[in-house]
Amino acid sequence: MDHAEKAAATFSQGFNCSQSVFSAFSEELGLDEKTAKKIAGSFGSGMRCGEVCGAVTGALMVIGLKYGACSVEDPNAKVDTNTKTMELIAAFKAENSSILCRDLLGYDVLNENELAIIREKCLFKTICPEMVASAAGILEKKMSEWDADVRK
Repeated sequence: MDHAEKAAATFSQGFNCSQSVFSAFSEELGLDEKTAKKIAGSFGSGMRCGEVCGAVTGALMVIGLKYGACSVEDPNAKVDTNTKTMELIAAFKAENSSILCRDLLGYDVLNENELAIIREKCLFKTICPEMVASAAGILEKKMSEWDADVRK
């Protein structure tokens, strides 16, 4: 099972989009799934306000976990992580037109009338799994590219 399939399966179990993407990669990066799901728990539905899609924030957490700076004496890691972050965001936007939850869903989760429409149209069950698979798939591809560049 690839990361996109694993993330989609996790989402189908009832976890949010951010938890699903972050936990799909966490164990191979040294973080157990349970802890990953806890860390990402507050980022679903665009941090519950329709902002940046939780699938994207989950992917960004993976980038930070794998490539992030952990010392101020390593400014290159910070620059490298920022570059990877922008690459992931650009690729997600190219594939899905936006990184904002409210744009992807077509409705604002903070507006009660629009949230009712989201639920009525089952958009959390139709659009969100696509975004989860997209973010995980893009991230998996990008990580392969980035890691191949390091090996050169």
